[in-house]
Order: sequence, then structure tokens, then C-alpha cells
Amino acid sequence: MRIVADENIPLLDEFFAGFGEIRRLPGRAIDRAAVADAELLLVRSVTKVDHALLHGSPVKFVGTCTIGTDHLDLECFQQAAIDWSSAPGCNARGVVDYVLGSLLVLAEEQGVDLASRTYGIVGAGQVGGRLLEVLRGLGWRVLVCDPPRQAAEGGDFVGLEQLIAECDVISLHTPLDRDGAHPTHHLFDAARLAQLKTGAWLINASRGAVVANAALRELLGLRTDLRVVLDVWEGEPQVDVALAAMCRIATPHIAGYSLDGKLRGTAQIYQALCRYLGCAETQTLEALMPAPWLGELSISGSADPAWALATLCRAVYDPRRDDADFRRSLLGDEASRRLAFDGLRKHYPMRREIDGLHVAVQGEAPPALLRVIQALGATLRA
Repeated sequence: MRIVADENIPLLDEFFAGFGEIRRLPGRAIDRAAVADAELLLVRSVTKVDHALLHGSPVKFVGTCTIGTDHLDLECFQQAAIDWSSAPGCNARGVVDYVLGSLLVLAEEQGVDLASRTYGIVGAGQVGGRLLEVLRGLGWRVLVCDPPRQAAEGGDFVGLEQLIAECDVISLHTPLDRDGAHPTHHLFDAARLAQLKTGAWLINASRGAVVANAALRELLGLRTDLRVVLDVWEGEPQVDVALAAMCRIATPHIAGYSLDGKLRGTAQIYQALCRYLGCAETQTLEALMPAPWLGELSISGSADPAWALATLCRAVYDPRRDDADFRRSLLGDEASRRLAFDGLRKHYPMRREIDGLHVAVQGEAPPALLRVIQALGATLRA
């Protein structure tokens, strides 16, 4: 089997070498010529896989080692009898950790008690749903807007206008949908952005075009009370440098770039390919996952819960490093900035997930401290 794969997919040989010869390319360089003799195509989010790319090729299976599918033309796959799979939920925990780290930065700088804020989550799928569990597990007030889920399930959802009006913090986790029943392209347009509460925090770790970037830049020029965290951008790898300068945290689409999430995505596509081919799985993620650099922390049972929250989160991940790396990359010309955007993603340093951390509590732990540990998903050790 001839395989074309994004060079940034980890564990390619370990999971896929047994299926055939692998040709590695940068994701943005995968073109029609590259897949002209490929039967299997493995991508990440930067490769647009549609009729223009696949027409005339022998590709019969497309796997994207990512949670999203807006870069895949699923209608084209159906018409061409191409099987496909994504990796739903693979990087969800990494994005949750990114949001938590961003909240800690903003709270520290503004002297705000995170427990006193009202949170809004737009999109309660794999990522938003897990963020919801963590925030409510901490005892914080959270409103959720998810029209597709509300239509299918009913339940405790609110409209977007209510969420914008009531929430001090809004975190976006919706897929990018331009033409569906619930389009999300420029969901936060100039009108909705203008409705943000005084002092609101807006976090976008979904897709860049969910927020109208130009409108946001104009608004931030007028409203210095707002704080914005952007991990995704319209026109990636091109970035609005002026907008990035106005964001408190700006990063190059790495919110879900934990090692665990990336390896999990590869494993999920491997499992899907085995199902497609009707063959047994011979590799497991557990056997290939490296041990974390930090396996356990020991804290006193008398520790302040707010301190414990910040310490446990930052011990595993702090977005300020990624923010600093990204800002340095924006100092060159447009061509160098585009290359740097992909370079930061390709050479991203090792990062693990908070729920892989073990926490030992010395002495008796009060309920408030236990609640923090359990809400974060860490493993409690006596």
C-alpha cells in the first residue's frame, strides 16, 4: 500500500509502516501530484482534502489525526466511495489545559477570583463538554450554548445572546460550519463582539473564522477593558499582527498540542484503518506512550485550594511560554511569519496533560482541596 502522510504526525512508522511505504510531506505541500499514486492519505488540519486534491487518485482511505473535519470534503468522499476517519476527542484534554492556563494568567494579572466569575462555553462537544465538566467540578457557574445539541437533546442550554449578556468569560469550542443548519463562520461578528460585557474575557481555541478577526481588532482598539486569548486565526498561517499585539495571549494553533493528544490521534486513525482493512491491531498506544517527565506532586493537606489549582495546572502547562515564542515569530516579514507559524507547530516542545498527573496529599485533605484535584482529573494518592 502506498501511503502519503503529513510529516508532523507522530509515531507514523510505529503505527503504519506495516501497511506499506510511507512518503512524508509538510501538510501544506500535499498536492494532487503527491497523491497521484497513493492509496492511503494521512493528514492533520492544515491539508484541505477535497475533489481538487483527490480527483484521479487511487486514494481509498483518508485519515485525519485531528478532532476537526472542516478541512475534509465529506460529500466528495461519499461520492467517490472513499472511506475516512477523524480522531474525535483526541486533543480535547490539551485544549482544556490551555484554557485553564489562560484563565490563571488573566486572573493573576487582574487580581480576579476565578470562582466569582460566570463562564460561557459555546460548543459543548468533545472539548467544550470536557471543559464544562472541569469548571462545574470546581464549583464555578457555567452557561452553555450549543444549538445542535439543544435541538437534539433539549436540556440545560442557553441562547448565544443570553450567554454573551451574562458571562464574564466566554470560551469558544465550536466547529467551523459555513453552510449548515447552525453556521458558525463569524459567529462572533462585529455586532456580537460589541455586546461583550465590560471587562469580559474572550478565548478562541476552536477555529479562527468563528470570530471575525478584523472586527475584533477594531473593537479592541476602542475597548481596553476586554481581554482576549487567541490560539486560532483567520487565514492561517498568515496572522493579523496588529490583532495579535492586542491579545493578552496569542499562540499558533497549539492549544491541543499535548503529546498525549497527538499520539492519541495517530492511534485512533490506526484503529480506524485496521477496521477498514479488516485486520487485527498489532500496536497499542499504551506500549508506545512515553512516561511523563513529572509523574507526581506532593502537597500539604493544609494547602490553599486556589494555590493548589494554579500549582497543579502550571506544573504541567503554562501558555505564557507559547505566547512568548509566537510573539518573537511575528517580528519578521510576512513570508518569514508564515514559515515560523508552521515551524512552531512542527517543532513544538513536549507537553503532557494535567489528568496524567498523580497528586499525593500529606495529612488530611479538606473537601475544598479534594474538589480541585478531582475536578482537574488528577489521580489522588494517599
